[in-house]
Amino acid sequence: MLSDQTITIVKSTAPVLAEKGVDITTCFYKRLFENYPELLNIFNHANQKKVRQQTALANTIYAAALHIDQLEVLLPTVKQIAHKHRSLGVKAEHYPVVGTYLLKAIKEVLGEGATEEVLHAWGEAYGVIAQVFIDIESEMYEETASQYGGWQNFKAFKVTGKVKESSIITSFYLEPVDGAPLPAFKAGQYCTVRLALPGDKYLSNRQYSLSSEAGKPYFRISVKRENQSVPNGKISNYLHDHIDVGDEIELTAPAGDFTLDPTVESPLLLLSAGVGITPMIAMLKSVINHNPTRHITFLHATKNSETHAFHDELNDLISSAKHANLTVIYSAPTEKDQSNRLYDWNGYLREEILESLTIDSKTDCYLCGPSGFMKSAIEGLKQLGFPDNQIHYEFFGPKIDLESYHEQKMH
Repeated sequence: MLSDQTITIVKSTAPVLAEKGVDITTCFYKRLFENYPELLNIFNHANQKKVRQQTALANTIYAAALHIDQLEVLLPTVKQIAHKHRSLGVKAEHYPVVGTYLLKAIKEVLGEGATEEVLHAWGEAYGVIAQVFIDIESEMYEETASQYGGWQNFKAFKVTGKVKESSIITSFYLEPVDGAPLPAFKAGQYCTVRLALPGDKYLSNRQYSLSSEAGKPYFRISVKRENQSVPNGKISNYLHDHIDVGDEIELTAPAGDFTLDPTVESPLLLLSAGVGITPMIAMLKSVINHNPTRHITFLHATKNSETHAFHDELNDLISSAKHANLTVIYSAPTEKDQSNRLYDWNGYLREEILESLTIDSKTDCYLCGPSGFMKSAIEGLKQLGFPDNQIHYEFFGPKIDLESYHEQKMH
C-alpha cells in the first residue's frame, strides 16, 4: 500500500515524464544492455532501433504516474503486456534489475529534478507495479503449463509446409518435433518465434499471429516480408529466404488476449489491413466453425491484388457462411484491379467506407493493422456511435496509446 505522500510525489512527476519519458527510457535500455547484455536474447532488437520499445515503455510509465492511486485502471494494459512477457520468457527475477536501472535513468536524465524523495517515491511505486506484473505473469505461466502439458518456454517445431500467400506474405506450417498433440488455442493469439541468425551474438525473437484454426496437427504463422523499413525486417526476411520445409525453429505456447468468443450471437465486424489479416482469418474460421449462421462483415484493405493474402481461402470461407459478406479495398490497384477499386484507401480508413457497410449498432468490432489504419478505423467507429466495449483491436509491435491519439484529435 503506497502512502499518500508517495502517491502525491509520483503524480507530480507526470508532466516531466510526458516531456522526458522517451529520454529516460532510451537511457534506461542503454544502461541495462551495457550491464546485462544477455537480456538482448529477450528483447526485440528492431523495436529498439526504431525507438518503438522506448516509446511504449515511456507511455506505460507516464500512465502509471497518472493512475498510481487507481492501478485497476491500468489492468487491461498490464495484462496485455504480461501476455507478451510470458510469451518472451520474462521472469520475476528480471524485475529488480529493471527497477534498478529505471531509477538510475530517471536520475541521469532529470539531474537535480530527481531528488531523493522523488527517487524514493518512484522506487516504492515501481515495487508495487512490478509485483502486479509478477503475480499476473506467474498465474499465466501456471495456466500455460496446465493447458499445454508442461510447455512453458521455447519448444522445437519442424517446418512441414511453406506456402506463398501473396507477393509479400508467406505461411509456415509448423509441427512439434516431439510429436506431442497440439492443444487448443484461441483465435487471435500469437506465438513467439526464436531464431539464432548466422553472425548474430544474441537470439532474435518475433511474435506472429496464428492464422490457422485450433484442432489441426500444426500451427500456421503467416509472415510479411518487411523490406521497406529502416532497418529492414531481419527476421521476416530470414524466414522468407532461408527457412524451408524440414528446418526447425523454436516457439513459445500461444499467448494474447485479442480473442473473441466464437459462440456469441451478436453481429461481427472484422476489419484488417495488410498482414493484420492473419489473426482475422483465424477468427473468421473459428466463428464459422462454431456458429455458421452468425452475421459477419469482413473488410480487408491492402495495396493491390498482388499483396492480397489468402484471396481464395477468404472467399471460400465467406461463401461457406450463411450471413457473411466481404469487402476488399486497394490503395494502389494495378490495371487489372481497377474494376475492383472501391475507394482510394491510402492507409487510412475513411469514414464513408465504414458508413457504406451495413452494420448493426450491436455489432462487435475487431480490428488489426498498421497504426494509421487503426487510428482512423477506431475514430470512425466511435463517430458512428460504437462504444468502447464493442471495439477490440490488436496493434502489431509495442502497444501504442490510441486513446491519447483520439484525445489529441478531439482537442
